[in-house]
Amino acid sequence: MPAWNESDVIAATVTEVLTAMPEADLLVIDDGSTDDTAALAHAAGASVLTLPYNMGVGGALRAGFKYAWRNGYEQVIQVDADGQHDPRDIPKVLAGLEHADISIGARFAGEGAYEARGPRRWAMRLLATALSAAAHTRLSDVTSGFRAANRRTIRQYTHHYPAEYLGDTVDSLMTAIRMGYTVTQVPVAMRPRQGGTPSASPVKAMIYLFRSAFALLISTTRRKSSVA
Repeated sequence: MPAWNESDVIAATVTEVLTAMPEADLLVIDDGSTDDTAALAHAAGASVLTLPYNMGVGGALRAGFKYAWRNGYEQVIQVDADGQHDPRDIPKVLAGLEHADISIGARFAGEGAYEARGPRRWAMRLLATALSAAAHTRLSDVTSGFRAANRRTIRQYTHHYPAEYLGDTVDSLMTAIRMGYTVTQVPVAMRPRQGGTPSASPVKAMIYLFRSAFALLISTTRRKSSVA
């Protein structure tokens, strides 16, 4: 669970996740927060990895995947700190790993009422179409941050997880697909942010989506590689 200045909501989110999944180990990656995010997460029952400065969600997640790899975890799932991901959907997303290396909790797969409109939605559809073609399976929500990975993928992420915002979802997914990793999606319902302030405005998110589309074109020209 990457978190940056989420003191308004982090304790409630951690409590909700641990209530829904008491058998799980929850790691909050405090991404250089200047508020009480780390202390509140720890008090609520999470383990906390504190980064010395703000690296962005991609850098925070790479740190989390390295932690998971070094500590021998077989599966991990990303959950947003703002409460938008319903912890009751975690088992469903993890179940996707039974037949794929990466499982995406998809907002546009027939469940819930989440909508994106205008150019932002067009960019998301373009990205989904390109990644669906590469993965040879239908993917409707490739920018979702509600994703699970098996140990094979955890290892790959420790080497090839980008730090750029939304690159952490789109570029990392294309890189994994080109390296032979399989992807599936399961429908989930997205909730409104439960508190705090978004790290990116809708306008910035749209700009990053179009940048991601360009980066995606570049990534298709990269040589395929493998993790030792």
